[in-house]
Amino acid sequence: MEERFSTIWHYWHNYLVAWTRDRAPKLLVILVMAFIFVRLLGLITRKLVALSERGPAHGPVRAQQVRTITGVIRSVGVFLIVFFTGMTLLKDVFLINIEPLLASAGIAGLAIGFGAQTLVKDVINGFFILVEDQFEVGDTVRIAGVSGAVEEITMRRTALRDSDGTLHIVPNGSIQIVSNMTRDWSQVTLHVAADYSENSDRVVELLQEMAKEFYNDSAFKDDVVAEPQVPGIERVRGNEVDYLMLVKVRPGKQYAVARELRRRIKTAFEKNNIKAGAPAQVIIGQMPSAEKT
Repeated sequence: MEERFSTIWHYWHNYLVAWTRDRAPKLLVILVMAFIFVRLLGLITRKLVALSERGPAHGPVRAQQVRTITGVIRSVGVFLIVFFTGMTLLKDVFLINIEPLLASAGIAGLAIGFGAQTLVKDVINGFFILVEDQFEVGDTVRIAGVSGAVEEITMRRTALRDSDGTLHIVPNGSIQIVSNMTRDWSQVTLHVAADYSENSDRVVELLQEMAKEFYNDSAFKDDVVAEPQVPGIERVRGNEVDYLMLVKVRPGKQYAVARELRRRIKTAFEKNNIKAGAPAQVIIGQMPSAEKT
């Protein structure tokens, strides 16, 4: 028994020595090359994003597109590097015939595909989102019942950060309708309420003058796409009249522009003694009962 154990130990010892001498260097070289390729891929994608951010006129838009594309390239590239590294290790280092393995993987992949239809749907939908350029990293969108700024897009999921700072992870397969609130331009729609007794022509003229002054302001010139419009009265209700103001602005600038316009409208109303509208008040009470005689 002891002689048999010694023979087995001697055989494994010789095998390990030979494996370490002949195949361990291959293993080390393959792993180092895979690590270098992953690091090189990350370096290239980061350089592309940095170059796009330093670009001229269309820098911000181009940077968003480049970040979206490089994120997908990085994830797909890492997967391919890991896959081919594993196949190479099995074939050249561990001397395993990978052809039956690949055939079995194909059959297993087909079976998994039927069982993982949700995952397949996520990947296919993510592919069309990227190809059709429905939204990009940095866009503010509403998808699958949640809204926020897009922080990351992969083939399987989309990450959104809402105004409260909450991070939403949305599987691409659950995205049926995309509402992109920062594509090309956004619109500020303001309903300005004035008292019913105020002269409508005077209020409209005042709003138009204020809108023109705002459009010519150098501080907001780059944020506004077209000159603001004041179509007129939008609706009348109770003791107030709503006047409509429309302003087309660049993506993401609608909130700052709306706040500034409200401030200027309030100042203009105060200077011109325009009474702001107040909603009709409804007083609910109980009539005093008649005294019994």
